[in-house]
Amino acid sequence: MDILAQSVVNGLMIGWIYILVALGLTLVLSIMGIVQLAHGEIYMVGAYISYYFCVKAGLNFFLALVISVILVGLLGIVLEKLLLRPFRGQVERALIITIGLILVLQTSVATLFGTTTEAIHNPISGVLTILGTRVPWERLIVIIVSIALTSALILLIQRTKTGQAMIAVSQDREAASLQGISVDFISSVAMFLGCAMAAGAGALVGSIFSLNPFMGTFAVMKGIAVIILGGIGSISGVVIAGLILGLIDGLIPPLLSVHMAGIIGFVVIILILLFRPQGLLGHE
Repeated sequence: MDILAQSVVNGLMIGWIYILVALGLTLVLSIMGIVQLAHGEIYMVGAYISYYFCVKAGLNFFLALVISVILVGLLGIVLEKLLLRPFRGQVERALIITIGLILVLQTSVATLFGTTTEAIHNPISGVLTILGTRVPWERLIVIIVSIALTSALILLIQRTKTGQAMIAVSQDREAASLQGISVDFISSVAMFLGCAMAAGAGALVGSIFSLNPFMGTFAVMKGIAVIILGGIGSISGVVIAGLILGLIDGLIPPLLSVHMAGIIGFVVIILILLFRPQGLLGHE
């Protein structure tokens, strides 16, 4: 039971990381019409910025996390204005730009920090005992912070004028523009929020696992899988799909293997899409 409980906690932790990455991807895709393949590298940059301020500069982990989220969010605005805005809605050209961005970011981080693995100091050590089951605090912190970031994003979208404008642009860009909504401004906001969420995910992962300049590939693959399973454009679908895939990746490895967890996850996606091609909560 102790192993099962810890596996569930691990699955929830992994699932919420997937959710943070996928939310950023779905924001950019819904509002800008761009599949941001370099999103995994944004996640990686966020992890390394947090590592620099936490380990090298000696700041508190949570302060380093906030700095990373803000700086990477601002980086997202710069990238949106300089690289992605001219190709908004042009899928093929945007893909080429983002592939080039992958190489630039990987090379830059490898040059600055090297290619050896690094790690961020755990913010809180020790374990919490619940009904005789020991749960590491470091994993609970990841879950709590991830839920807080996701909740803040959902509240921003649902309860603010900017959030409503984002929904309008995602539904019909031209109609939103005719209503006086600045599509350029909303695109910058979406890129800021998307990159900030990815940076948060990267920093949290760095406090549990190791960092390397090529860690973004796996993250973006999982993020795309979550979006497809949950339904393109559906935030609720992203949350449900992220938890499903996270629990599979947390529960299956102790029973079978890590490779089997990946296979089972994609089998689940295929089976669900056979019956609901639009995803769990997507629309036709």
